[in-house]
Amino acid sequence: MKANTRLFGEIDIADEKIITLESGMIGFPELQKFTLIYDEEKNDSLIRWFQSMDDPQVAFPVIEPSRLFPSYSPTVDNSMLESLGEMKDESVYLLNTITVPKDIEKMAVNLKAPIIINTDTRKGCQLIVEDDYPVKRPIYRLLKEKKEKAGE
Repeated sequence: MKANTRLFGEIDIADEKIITLESGMIGFPELQKFTLIYDEEKNDSLIRWFQSMDDPQVAFPVIEPSRLFPSYSPTVDNSMLESLGEMKDESVYLLNTITVPKDIEKMAVNLKAPIIINTDTRKGCQLIVEDDYPVKRPIYRLLKEKKEKAGE
């Protein structure tokens, strides 16, 4: 599938790299096909892009929460995940969206509404968890510290 994206120009994405969110993203129900874009040569990149294949102008910055918050473990009602197929521990992939305001030091991750993907079926959903996780958890300082440690 080809997409002429706003951020990455024209990209060619193999069908097996397409992730389907049948209900779309929260606030964007019409966006159902996505791919994850990152620099494969720099696989350690913390921030990646959840690129819409339905609207090439839309890409959400995302992060694997475990990279910053190893104990992050949202409680999810299994019935909410039935449409994703059988969920095995090794096939569950979590992402969280990032907000990047003009003042980059106020960058935050939304831990309240993870994107849960079944890597076996390439189906996912974004949902709001009942846990007491914040919608905007500041991460600029954490990212900076991680980057500094990686440079040592």
